[in-house]
Amino acid sequence: MENREELKIAPKTVGARAPRKGKNMIAVASGKGGVGKTWFSITLAHALSGLRQKTILFDGDLGLANIDIQLGLMVKDDLGSVVSGAKSLNQIIYNYDKGHFDVIAGRSGSAGLASMPVGRLQILGEDLSTIAADYDKIILDMGAGVEKPVRILSGMAEKIIVVCTDEPTSLTDAYAFIKIMTMQYPKSDISVVVNQANSVREGQRTYDILLKACANFLKINPPLLGIIRRDTRVRDSIRNQATILTRYPNSEAAEDVVAIAKRLLSNG
Repeated sequence: MENREELKIAPKTVGARAPRKGKNMIAVASGKGGVGKTWFSITLAHALSGLRQKTILFDGDLGLANIDIQLGLMVKDDLGSVVSGAKSLNQIIYNYDKGHFDVIAGRSGSAGLASMPVGRLQILGEDLSTIAADYDKIILDMGAGVEKPVRILSGMAEKIIVVCTDEPTSLTDAYAFIKIMTMQYPKSDISVVVNQANSVREGQRTYDILLKACANFLKINPPLLGIIRRDTRVRDSIRNQATILTRYPNSEAAEDVVAIAKRLLSNG
């Protein structure tokens, strides 16, 4: 994995304001698209709400937001209204009654959101941490890749969950994300979720590959938070714009995410 071209990270500006860690904020990232990150974020929010956790889900994929699409939501205001100054963040909170959790929707296709300056991103992160005080958990569904918005908002989260699959590109990009976050935010609390595993054994094997690279080259050992087995009912739920816990609560994938939510709570 170290053979891939190094991603350049600008050094921190002297005197720059250090990001404030948002209590109860959990960033879900991947380093690569197409690994089921948004589906996992939605299902995790639903699972946590089912465990009596007051939960809010933030669509942090600035520019390619799709949580509202996956859930079939018709929101009146989204993050674009906040960036334009028309609304405050707490004014665009949408209650998703079917899952008993709240949503802050993004705006798909808005280049202005994806290219927000550092200062504005920090303010957004601090606004999120203020809102988080009213919730037990706030889930940040981050965009794919390691662009500036992803790094800054993830760096403000109390915990970071990196979602990957057994595809070589997914593992390589997950490693790159972990490396960059570890370099830029050395105190990051990072754990791994393996999605779309053919079996628990195969999922463990995928995690072991990533762990070996992290241990050998980064000298860190991000723990395995859970394995989600491949389940055809995931696609059916997405097609029907429903969470899998609503449509197929006893499916393997649903049970795996609930187990991850319980592990999160037991780990504090």
